[in-house]
Amino acid sequence: MWDDAFPSFLIGLREGLEAGLVVSILVATLVRAGEKARLPQVWTGVLAALGLSLSFGAVLTFTSANLSAKAQEAFGGCLSIIAVAFVTAMVFWMRRNARTLSGEIKEKVTAALAMGAGMLVVTSFLAVGREGLETALFIWTTAQTAGESTGPMVGAAIGLVLATALCWGLYRRVLKINLTKFFTYTGAGLVIIAAGVLAYGLRDLQEGGVLPGAGSFAVDLGGSVDANSWYATLVQGVLNLTTQMTWLQVVAYVVYLAVVMTLFLRGTRVAAPKPAAPKPVAAPAPAQSAESADAGADALASAPASAAARRRWVVPVAVVAVPAVVAGAVIAGSSGKQAAAATVSVSPTECGKGFTAPRPGQQTFQMRNTGGQTSEVYLINPATNAVYGEIEGLAPGTTRALVATLGAGQYAWRCVPTGGKAVTSAAVTVSGGAAVQAVLPVSEDDLAGPLGQYKAYVDVGLATLQTETAKLAADLHAGDLATAKKDWLTAHVQYSSLGAAYGTFQDFDQAINGRADGLPKGVDDPDFHGFHRLEYGLWHGQTPEALAPVADKLAADVTGLRKAFPTQDFDPTDLPLRTHEILENTLQFELTGDTDEGSGTNLATAQANLAGTQELLGLLRPLISARSPQLIATVDADIARFGGLLKQSQPSGGAWTPVSQLDPTLRSALNGALGQLLEDLAPIPDLLEIRKSA
Repeated sequence: MWDDAFPSFLIGLREGLEAGLVVSILVATLVRAGEKARLPQVWTGVLAALGLSLSFGAVLTFTSANLSAKAQEAFGGCLSIIAVAFVTAMVFWMRRNARTLSGEIKEKVTAALAMGAGMLVVTSFLAVGREGLETALFIWTTAQTAGESTGPMVGAAIGLVLATALCWGLYRRVLKINLTKFFTYTGAGLVIIAAGVLAYGLRDLQEGGVLPGAGSFAVDLGGSVDANSWYATLVQGVLNLTTQMTWLQVVAYVVYLAVVMTLFLRGTRVAAPKPAAPKPVAAPAPAQSAESADAGADALASAPASAAARRRWVVPVAVVAVPAVVAGAVIAGSSGKQAAAATVSVSPTECGKGFTAPRPGQQTFQMRNTGGQTSEVYLINPATNAVYGEIEGLAPGTTRALVATLGAGQYAWRCVPTGGKAVTSAAVTVSGGAAVQAVLPVSEDDLAGPLGQYKAYVDVGLATLQTETAKLAADLHAGDLATAKKDWLTAHVQYSSLGAAYGTFQDFDQAINGRADGLPKGVDDPDFHGFHRLEYGLWHGQTPEALAPVADKLAADVTGLRKAFPTQDFDPTDLPLRTHEILENTLQFELTGDTDEGSGTNLATAQANLAGTQELLGLLRPLISARSPQLIATVDADIARFGGLLKQSQPSGGAWTPVSQLDPTLRSALNGALGQLLEDLAPIPDLLEIRKSA
C-alpha cells in the first residue's frame, strides 16, 4: 500500500501548497485593503472548488465502474494520458509564473472588489478549482494504476495535511522555505512519476484495443523476477516500471522523461542576482498579520540558480539513468531468485509449472502461454472447482497478469486450450489469511434444465398470445373499439411478460412490438406495425376499418412466431443476462413514458416485465442460491418493494395512471426502487457465467 502512496503524496503536497499560497494571497489582499468582511466570499469560492473536485472524482469512479472490461482499460488509459498532460503543464506553469503569481492575484482581487460579491466568489473558485481538478484526476489515475485506492488516498491526505501546515507556517512567519527550490525539486519528481503514468496509460490503451502492440514486449523479466517481490512492488508503485513492458511503453517513457526533464531543468536556470548596495534600514514598524501572508508568495522568487543547473546534460541524463540503475542494482542484488507467485506456465503439458505455495492476500500471477493454442486459464479450488481468478483467450507466446486474492485453502491451475481438454495442475496449500469468496462455476449442463423450463413457459405464453391477438382482430372487424382497447392491453401485457425470449424472437419482435422511433415518417410510416401501431390508432380516434388490417397482421405475426420459436436457437447465456436487461429496458422506456402512444399503460407493461423477471429468477434460483444466498434474498425484497409501488399507481377502478400524471413523490420512489433492484441484479450474469473450468 505505502509504495502506491508516494505519487499521490507528492501531488497532494505540491498542489495543496499551490492552492494554499493562492488562498493566502487572496486573504492577505483583502485584509490589507480593509475588506475583512468580504472573506466569507473567498471561503465560499474555495469550498465550491473543493466540492467540484470531489464530484469530479466521483464521476470518474462511477463512469469507470459502469463500463465493460475493455472499455475500462481504454477509459483509464485516456485519462492517464490527460493526467500526464495536466501535470506537465502544471509544473511548467508554476516555473514560469511563480515570480508574478502574487501580483496577478492581487490585480484580480482588486478588480473583483470593484465588480461585487459574485466576482470575488468566482475569482477564488477559479483560483483553487484548477488545482483541485488536477489533484482529483491524478489521484484517480494513480489509484487505477495501483489497483487499489487506500494507498493513494492515504498518501494524498498526508500530502494535503502537510501542505496546509506549511502554508500556515508561511502565513504566520514561523517557517521559511525556499519555494523556488521546492517547486523545482517536486516538479522534477512529478515529471518522473508522470513518465510512469504515461507508460501505464499506453498499456491500458493497448489492452483496450485502442493501440496496437499489446503483445510486443521490449522488457519481459517475468521468468527471472517475481512481480510480487518487495523490490518489484516498490519500483512499480513509485516509478510505474513493471517486469513486463511493451516497446511502446518503453519508448514513450524514455522519450518523455528525457525531453520533458531537459526542458524543465533548463527553464530553472536563472542568472544570479547582483548584490545590491546596502541601504539604511529604518526602524521596523509593528508587523501586521496581513503583511505576513505574502511571505510564501515572495519566497517564490528568492532562490538563486545553482551551479549544477548551468550544466546542460548532466542533470537530465542523471535523472533518466538513476531510476534504471537503482532498479537494476536491486534486481541484481536479489540474485534473480524467484519468490512465490512467479511466472506460471499455461499449456496442455505445462499447466501450472512454476506455481508454488504463495503467501495469503492479493497476488499477481504472470501467466505465460507456452503451448500452441489459445487457452482459458482458471485459478481454482480443485475440490469444489470454485474459481478465484481467470483469464480468457490467452494467446500462444503471450504473458498476461492475473490478480487474485488468496486465503487459507488449496489452489490449482486449470488450463483449457481451444478445442482441447481441460488440464489441472498439482494443488498447493496456502496457510493463514482470511476466508476468500470464490465463484462456483456454471456449465452449460447446469443451465440446460432452466432453459428447457423457460422455453416451455414461453411456448405456453405464445399460445395464449395467439388467442388474444385473434380476439383483438375480431373486435376491430366487429367495430367494437371499447372492447378492442381492453383486449389490446391484455394481449400486450401477455407479450411483455415473455421478455427474456426477446433475443430469440429475431425480426418477429420488431414486427410485433416495434416503435415508431427512427422511422422516416414516425407513426405514419408504412413500416410501423404491431402493438404500438394499434395503440396509437385506438387512442387517436382512428376507425376500426383502418385498424383491422393492422390487427390482422399482428395476429399473423404472432402465429408465425409461435411456429418458428421451437426451432430458434436460445443461447443459455441469455438467461442470466435477461434477469437484468428486461428491467433495464423498463427503467429506460416504461418509467419515462417514452413508449406511450396514448394508452397511458406504461406501468402495466412495467408490471408485466417484473412478472417475466420473477419467472426467470424462479428458474435460476437454485443456481443463484448455491453461489450467493444473500443476493437472492436481497433481490426478493427489492422486487416486493417495486411491485408494491406499482400497485399504488393503479387506482381501485382498475385504470392505470399514466407516467406523466404520477405524483412526483411516487414517481421518484418507483425510479429509486427499480434502480436499486437493477443494482442488486447486476452481479447475476457474472455469477452464472458459463466457464470452461466447470
